[in-house]
Amino acid sequence: MSHNTIENVYIELEQRLRAAVVAHLLKTVPELPAMAPETLVVDHPPKLEMGEFALPICFELAKRLRRPPRQLAQELAAAMPLPLGFAKIEAAGGGYLNFYVCRSEAMAALRANRNQLQPRLGAKVIVEHTNINPNKAAHIGHLRNAVLGDTWVRLLRRRGETVEVQNLQDNTGVQVADVVAAFQHLTVPANADARFDYLCWDMYAAMARHYESHPEDLAAWRGETLHAIEAGGNATAALADDIASKIAHCHLRTMDRLGVRYDVLPRESEILQLHLWSHAFALLKERGAVRLETEGKNAGCWVMERVGSLGKEGEEETKVIVRSTGTVTYVGKDIAYQLWKLGLLPLEFGFARFHEYDDGHIAWRTALTSEPRAPRFGGAEWVFNVIDVRQSYLQEIVVAGLRALGFDQQAEQSVHFSYEMVALTAACAAELGYAAEGGEGDGKRVDVSGRKGTGVKADDLIDRLEAQTLEQVRLRHGEEMPESEQREVAHQIAVGALRYFLLKFTCTTLIAFDFKEALSFEGESGPYVQYAAVRAANILRKAGRAPADAVFHNDPQAWNLLWQAGRLEAVVEQALATREPSHLAKYAFQLAQGFNNFYHHTPVLQETDAEKRAFLLQVVALAHRQLAAALELMGIAIPRAM
Repeated sequence: MSHNTIENVYIELEQRLRAAVVAHLLKTVPELPAMAPETLVVDHPPKLEMGEFALPICFELAKRLRRPPRQLAQELAAAMPLPLGFAKIEAAGGGYLNFYVCRSEAMAALRANRNQLQPRLGAKVIVEHTNINPNKAAHIGHLRNAVLGDTWVRLLRRRGETVEVQNLQDNTGVQVADVVAAFQHLTVPANADARFDYLCWDMYAAMARHYESHPEDLAAWRGETLHAIEAGGNATAALADDIASKIAHCHLRTMDRLGVRYDVLPRESEILQLHLWSHAFALLKERGAVRLETEGKNAGCWVMERVGSLGKEGEEETKVIVRSTGTVTYVGKDIAYQLWKLGLLPLEFGFARFHEYDDGHIAWRTALTSEPRAPRFGGAEWVFNVIDVRQSYLQEIVVAGLRALGFDQQAEQSVHFSYEMVALTAACAAELGYAAEGGEGDGKRVDVSGRKGTGVKADDLIDRLEAQTLEQVRLRHGEEMPESEQREVAHQIAVGALRYFLLKFTCTTLIAFDFKEALSFEGESGPYVQYAAVRAANILRKAGRAPADAVFHNDPQAWNLLWQAGRLEAVVEQALATREPSHLAKYAFQLAQGFNNFYHHTPVLQETDAEKRAFLLQVVALAHRQLAAALELMGIAIPRAM
């Protein structure tokens, strides 16, 4: 295995094991039907002393052959040739087959450098995430979307996929229209010199309150504003464009604080003005995917019938695509956008530079005409739309639109990456001053609402995390660390705490953010994992460097750590296969635990045997490399100190 890498050792050993066991069974058990190696269940013993892999296959064979599973396991262990890279096979328990890895050979593979992985999708992938309406400041719920989407991008790129990151701007929708109407019809508050996205937050909430008390203005003001924005070429459309552009810059600066970046920001205004929607609408009518409603409350609207199991109980049988006023709903524009992402429209956007990051990376946005040498975007074979679970029905409508147009394969490769919402614990909300503002919840958590003006703005949350972390950094390193470095370390720990907290829960879990839990240096937290990586780096710095080669020592603590380190690529594949980045967070925590156990039981720098010390340093170097890789996949930096 010397040609392999630490990331591939675990996977290759498991693949060899599956192939060898299936080949032996098919050869020696004629009653067994054909089976693929990937269908073989592979478990892990509770302790490494019992082997690295455990197969329960004999329990299934026992039912088929009507023989005791323990007896079958003993016979197979005695007769089966050892797969390459393995040292021993044993029968265990009531019928398990336990396989022991040849540790010295595996160690040789662990020392190799990383090779480029082969992509599985093998084509261009678009990941669309964040997608905050450009009408007000980002809030904590948007952060979960951005962190999940960014981590998904990192996982795909780790596997070698070609990924384009998009952030759709709904700059012609109801939310932007309400802010525009607020500036046109309401009094701008006295804090108009405050940052613009915060001002718009207040204006949006004020407009919602006005509509509640003056419902007669809702249809008139909102309808007039939407019409003007969609038509373009007027003062209202210009104001909407100015507001949406300024807010988009604010959003990009907020997300950049977390290391989240984008390649292109498609805008719904260009979907309309460049006739992408008109073309898609014509196709939908031509294929009979939409129809004009002639009676009832949707009279005059173009609607799409519910398809199959779309929608939930109580929802309408049809979905409005074009309102009776002629304005297009979000889902209508999204169908056109999805067609463009998949390269299914003969029309194209122009592209213009929009935002330049500190390292020179450019976030482009759609425009009526392209700048010279502008890149080409869109035209992917796979599209992942990171959108919260409340939008599941609308996402199904978009896919139904693809199918209605005859694009069945593209519909299969148009994936809704869904997730649950974020709330605040009652203590966190109280600390931020939001509990008294009408937040809703179950007593243990406080839900947030941008329309009501309740909730925590993303930048306020990050600021508070950084301030709390900076206090601790100053207490620990105030004398020997310059102020600028203290702030950088505090920023890295705060971002690590936030990103890890948002990733450690499964996507289907509704989470309540809590400062104390997120910033804890104990338990399953970002700072805990960062601390383990800093410890490993400190050992390597004090030792000078890890040796390029070392004699393998069968030390149980060291091997346990190495085996955990070798599982990274398998975890990456698991996270990708299940669309569940929490597997990566769990792995990083367990690896940090493994390193801390090793650290407390193995005084590496005090080891007097030069040969063993060299081996232990190499173990530390490998663990540090894997911790760093796992953290990087989660968008988390390793600080110089903790």
